[in-house]
Amino acid sequence: MPTTDAVRARDTSIGETIMDSSGLTDAWAPRLLSVLRIVAGLCFLEHGTQKFFGFPSRTGAAPELMSLLGVQGCLEAAGGLLILLGLFTRPVAFVLAGDMAAAYFISHFPRNLFPVLNNGDAAILYCFVFLYLAAAGAGPWGVDANRGR
Repeated sequence: MPTTDAVRARDTSIGETIMDSSGLTDAWAPRLLSVLRIVAGLCFLEHGTQKFFGFPSRTGAAPELMSLLGVQGCLEAAGGLLILLGLFTRPVAFVLAGDMAAAYFISHFPRNLFPVLNNGDAAILYCFVFLYLAAAGAGPWGVDANRGR
């Protein structure tokens, strides 16, 4: 079997073939971390812009700034922008992970036990993506990487 530096195969004692892709993952894992951060930040920012600027359009009026929904909109807009830029990624992502956990249990969980029925799937996914970003950082394509963090 031909081998390359990026992907090598080796036989194990039980006859299976295991792909050793350390060269491939070493090169692409940090970049894909940045892509995950950028996409999550854009999507989260969109929730904030929808609450305050009506973009994309929504039904109902903008929330009062000092209401629970208003504070959530501030967290989404400011936090989404900071995550998108990769600025203060770890602390911001940690706060947003907690925010999404609280949002799930305050708003979604009382409706139904199952996330697919209570529309809480996005809150759960955001929670764990942000928790991952809090541990992993911004990746190479963020402001934090250029600031030496």
